[in-house]
Amino acid sequence: MQNVISSNEERMKKTVASLKEGFASLRTGRASAALFDRLRVDCYGEKSPLNQVANISVPEARLIVIQPWDKNLIGEIEKAIRSSELSLNPSNDGKVIRISVPPLTEERRKELVKVAKSQAEQSRVSIRNIRRDGNDELKKLKSTSITEDDETKGAAELQKLTDAYIAQVNQVLEEKEKEIMEV
Repeated sequence: MQNVISSNEERMKKTVASLKEGFASLRTGRASAALFDRLRVDCYGEKSPLNQVANISVPEARLIVIQPWDKNLIGEIEKAIRSSELSLNPSNDGKVIRISVPPLTEERRKELVKVAKSQAEQSRVSIRNIRRDGNDELKKLKSTSITEDDETKGAAELQKLTDAYIAQVNQVLEEKEKEIMEV
């Protein structure tokens, strides 16, 4: 029974971690190197993550500086940024790419909050599905190795975990909403 609960708790942890990772790439009004975590650059015929071909720094609140390790990649990096859904306009001086992160409009902020809420809801659904899977596993165990009382206790424990992880999802969403809506 404890194996079922611990394996399902691990899956719930991964769901929350995945949500945080997804939120990191949601653009806010602030400059952040995490915006480029999913961006891939055509590097010598292969698509490589931007952070593996360049140094990304944030010297100011609204400025990102990307310094490629190979100066020949500047054009490819700039092209990848322009074609991404980040809506950023890079400029380069031949050595580094500078990206000024403009403040978001009120309309764009509301759109981003909707996207964040949608991702959070997907995570909540995923956590509930994990609980359902755990309850199914407990029912199977009841027919072979655990008592009905153990199944009931296990189901109650899974429900507590579910409530705790859904609360975490709500907390992460609330923080991201504040970050998106601040001017």
